[in-house]
Amino acid sequence: MPLTATLPDDIDALKAMVLAQQALMEQMTLALASRALEVEQLKQLIAKLQRMQFGRKSEKMDRQIEKLECRLEDLLAEEGVIDAQPPAIKPATQRTPPTRQPLPPELPREDRILEPSDQACPECGGNLKPLGEDVSEQLEIVNTAFKVIRHIRRKKACACCDRIVQVPAPSRPILRGVAGPGLLAHILVSKFADHQPLYRQSVIHARRGVEIDRSSMGRWVGACSALMAPLVDALRRHVMAGSKLHADDTTVPVLAAGNGQTRTGRLWTYVRDDRNAASTVAPAVWFAYTPDRKGIHPQTHLAGFHGILQADAYAGFNAIYETGRVREAACWAHTRRKFHDLHVVHPTAFTTETLRRISELYGIEDQVRGKPPDLRRQIRQEQALPLLVDFEAWLRGRLPALCAKSDTTKAINYELNQWQALLLYCDHGIAEIDNNVAERALRAVALGRKNFLFMGADSGGERAAAMYALIGTAKLNGLDPQAYLRHVLTHIADHPINRINELLPWNVIDQFGSACP
Repeated sequence: MPLTATLPDDIDALKAMVLAQQALMEQMTLALASRALEVEQLKQLIAKLQRMQFGRKSEKMDRQIEKLECRLEDLLAEEGVIDAQPPAIKPATQRTPPTRQPLPPELPREDRILEPSDQACPECGGNLKPLGEDVSEQLEIVNTAFKVIRHIRRKKACACCDRIVQVPAPSRPILRGVAGPGLLAHILVSKFADHQPLYRQSVIHARRGVEIDRSSMGRWVGACSALMAPLVDALRRHVMAGSKLHADDTTVPVLAAGNGQTRTGRLWTYVRDDRNAASTVAPAVWFAYTPDRKGIHPQTHLAGFHGILQADAYAGFNAIYETGRVREAACWAHTRRKFHDLHVVHPTAFTTETLRRISELYGIEDQVRGKPPDLRRQIRQEQALPLLVDFEAWLRGRLPALCAKSDTTKAINYELNQWQALLLYCDHGIAEIDNNVAERALRAVALGRKNFLFMGADSGGERAAAMYALIGTAKLNGLDPQAYLRHVLTHIADHPINRINELLPWNVIDQFGSACP
């Protein structure tokens, strides 16, 4: 539909629209100016703190610098998101574009010559003769070794008319960006899978003779996250279409803007993986970031889900179970952990017997792993359910002899309060005995929390969630995450949005010869 068809005929209404658009642009310009000011202030403060480090380093100062570095990375990534927007909706900004240094001449060059396929002039049919060429360079990384790829677009001119023929410039993941898809994939995997913040990566690259400042890398991360947002959304739809999900969450420290203090955000993981029930549907994981742990967040995430939810006893899930469209399946590993912790501190005959009974249930699971749901349910009904009935009676019989406030009583009551949810896996062959699938998905976050220290802002948490989802799903499907992201970034800029599912990991798996470790 042409733009004029959507505009009102009334002049006053048109004026109001123009004024509203101008006000919006002014707000966005002010926001950008404020962000640019904070970026410069952070750079100056980091430089000042680094100059103050002499002699024996202060651990407190090191930590403060790392906080500021993480905040700066997320601000720079925000600029990358804005840069990736279409020009029509991009606000005016006073930000001075970074000065691009020439690519080191000592790096190996690979020339890719793009010749026009036409042998005759498409305009008049005359003969084409060489006219010259356009050369653009792109920094790429192949097997952790840098090289420069030169795209040489040769031009031909018609001998009979003024027509010039030349192959269009190949698209790039980031418009006019010098980074190739392999380098971008390397940066993303180093940051979100290998837990190396951008300022540390910059130092590593400098040792290899290539200066890549963190400002550029920060914008690249933001631009890549904006570019791959439709793919992450397609991943979410696939995960939520399952009939059984594993859910869990963990804390992430987030810097509060302005005061340099940290607050606690949350990363939620939702995993669809039914391979233990002989399913051939591709496994996938989706992450979501929230600034707190309010129950409205998982309720929003699971608004369209119908089926079995395997999770811990978090009260925020209760409103979902009350709808009747979601069944609660509790986690025996979580329950076992409470008794195991007691046993480590003070082993007793009771904790020993409890752990033995739970171990017996897991022994039955070894028999049904990889079997169809109907067979899994049958074996559980015949072998596990009688053990569980006896287990419940045994636990209830021990309660009267225990102190009501003891840790053992609390562990028993936790288990009995969840008993129906703990039994559910026996009635549904697709369900699992525990929620370890979700806990494994969160290991990358836990490792990153040790090395990465902080999220620079809420927007940084959202970007991390998206990257964790793509990297985690690639691993679940046996792909090397870096090879997968390189493939996506090579093709996604030109890929039709209505066929975005073609770039999901299981749809490109045949193009990779090596699985991830």
